[in-house]
Amino acid sequence: MLKTSLHRQPARLSEAAVLTSRQVWLASLGAAVVTRDWVQTEAGDVFKTLVKEGTVVESHAIRFVGDRIENSVSIANTVWKETRRTVESTVRQAADTAVSIAQQVLPKSLPKFELPLVATPRKPRAKPAKKAAKRTVKVVRKAKRAGKATTKRA
Repeated sequence: MLKTSLHRQPARLSEAAVLTSRQVWLASLGAAVVTRDWVQTEAGDVFKTLVKEGTVVESHAIRFVGDRIENSVSIANTVWKETRRTVESTVRQAADTAVSIAQQVLPKSLPKFELPLVATPRKPRAKPAKKAAKRTVKVVRKAKRAGKATTKRA
C-alpha cells in the first residue's frame, strides 16, 4: 500500500528520498565516530594480537615450506646418485661387451701401420713475382712523394 501511495504523491517521494539520504549520511558519521573511539581504546590491543597471531602462522608456514624443500632436495639427490650409478654401470657393461666382441672378431695380430706422430708443417706459398714487384714500386713512389713534400716545406 505504501508503494501505491508514494507513486500517487510525487512530493512525498522526493521528501522521503531526501530524508533517507540524510539518515544514511548521519549513520555514516556515527559509524566514523564509533570507529574512531574503538581505534583509540581497543584497536591497539586487537592489532597487537593480530600481529602476534600472524607471526605464529608465518613461522609455521616457513617451517612447513622449508621441510618440504629439504625433503624434495634430499629425494632429488638420491635419484641423481642412483641415476649416475646406473649410467656408469651401463656404460661399463657396454664397454666390456665391445672389448670382448672386438677381441673375438679381430685377428690376433694386425698389420703394423706407421703413422707420423707430428704432421709436417706446410711451407707458405711463394707470392707471384708480379705482385711483389708492384708493391715495391708503390713503396718507392710513396717514399719519393714523402721526400718531395719535406723538401718543399723546407
